[in-house]
Amino acid sequence: MIPARFEYVRPASLDEAVSALAEAGEDAKALAGGQSLMPLLRLRLAYPDALIDLDRIDPLREIRDDGDALVIGAMATHHQVVRDPLVNEHAPLIAEATATVADPAVRHRGTFGGSLAHADPAGDLPAVAVALDAVVLVRSVRGEREIAARDFFVDWMTSAMEPDELMVSVRVPKLGPGWGVHYEKFQRTAQAWAVVGVACAVRRERGAIEDARVALTNMGPVPVRASTVEEFIAGRTVSDDSFRSAAESATDGTTPPTDLHGSAEYRRHLAKVLTKRALATAPTA
Repeated sequence: MIPARFEYVRPASLDEAVSALAEAGEDAKALAGGQSLMPLLRLRLAYPDALIDLDRIDPLREIRDDGDALVIGAMATHHQVVRDPLVNEHAPLIAEATATVADPAVRHRGTFGGSLAHADPAGDLPAVAVALDAVVLVRSVRGEREIAARDFFVDWMTSAMEPDELMVSVRVPKLGPGWGVHYEKFQRTAQAWAVVGVACAVRRERGAIEDARVALTNMGPVPVRASTVEEFIAGRTVSDDSFRSAAESATDGTTPPTDLHGSAEYRRHLAKVLTKRALATAPTA
């Protein structure tokens, strides 16, 4: 199909971009990599009055070390994130999960920030951001503000950003020594959306799990932090029995959908199986 008519703006700086977004009003959309937005435009599931193309704003692609955290620019592509040495050293869970996103063509165009802003509960990166306690920096003509990832996703494909705000970057606390990570994902076919996914980071010390962070993909309208699993596994010995017992509570607080890819009951079963695998794999990663 052909998208509905819209005004196209291609600013050269972040200041120009936020000004253009403010002037365009609530019926405007920011265009990053376009891998999620363009299909919606073609199907006329989205029909903005204006499209603000961010492609010329190179500073938004920067990935930098900021002391105890990494700062990942919203326009950094998935391909860039997967290959970045800082991400692989200090936030390997992001690199691992991003490598499972779609296919190489999409990863070369799709962006880290765009994936979060799209807020699709079946997307891989929202759960990772929640598990790692990431913080999203957004900007408008009114100034900047920070939004914790746990508060950023408010409903199905709905974020806490206001219509006149642009995502600038994502701040991710570094994982120190002793942490192992794993992203376990079940999908019907290669390159498909996750039926269920589990983002897991585990800190191991002297044969026991000292700390764990677990979040679930596609188990509700927003990413779900599996706090019951985290609380159960903390202090337990590294063993199959510990992981299996912890995974039994993975579905607490979840509201998985029923769709063509599986029923809610099927997803609850998957969540327990995948959580157990992720917990078992992360300490050895």
